[in-house]
Amino acid sequence: MPVGALWQALADLVLPASCAGCGGSGQTLRHEVCAGCARAVESLRAAPTRPDPAPAGLPACVALGEYDGRLRELILAFKERGRHRLARPLGALLAEAVAASAAPERPLLLLYVPDTAEAARARHGDHMRALARCAAERLREAGRRVELAAPLRALPKADSAHLSSAERAAGAAGAFTLRRGALETARRAAPGSVTVLLDDIVTTGATLAAASSLLAGAGVRVDTCVTLAATRRYLPHRAIWP
Repeated sequence: MPVGALWQALADLVLPASCAGCGGSGQTLRHEVCAGCARAVESLRAAPTRPDPAPAGLPACVALGEYDGRLRELILAFKERGRHRLARPLGALLAEAVAASAAPERPLLLLYVPDTAEAARARHGDHMRALARCAAERLREAGRRVELAAPLRALPKADSAHLSSAERAAGAAGAFTLRRGALETARRAAPGSVTVLLDDIVTTGATLAAASSLLAGAGVRVDTCVTLAATRRYLPHRAIWP
């Protein structure tokens, strides 16, 4: 599924504001992104990545690029700075990473790592739910068979930004519970599908491993985890930023 001219294809409004990627002003923006930043992130290609050491229960992981530069700024702008119009282009980029990780003839079951209720309130909505919905829409437009389910509920937790790997793993182990109705939807869709767990960033992998293990115990095995970005510290020696 070609990405070419993603922002131009999706654009329906030009906003007079600074670019969410580089902060530049005085440029034509589409979905809050200048042409240079759009080209930079469109050039990214999804590739396997894995934390080292990887936590137990972590499925195969794919990321679109390093958590750095323009990609990092766009994620932060959408997630923390209220630039909600970025949901469509970032969701479309996430869809590209999903498409690269699953055979085109296989149906897809998309799941996502949800925000806590507190984080969703602060962000005026669950940012991963928005990205997952946009990714599913993009994949369907490309002719893929897609089911989207939300079987995970995030429980209140401490800010993990300054925690060690061991502390993150301990916190992630009890970070989720299951939503029974949505779990049944996922169970029905899983047979024959490639089950993909979506998140914005992979760092230690503890969150994705905990969520995947909980789902596996409930009868939904995650085949692969797909994220927009991976922190550079945990990327393999081969960089995935072209």
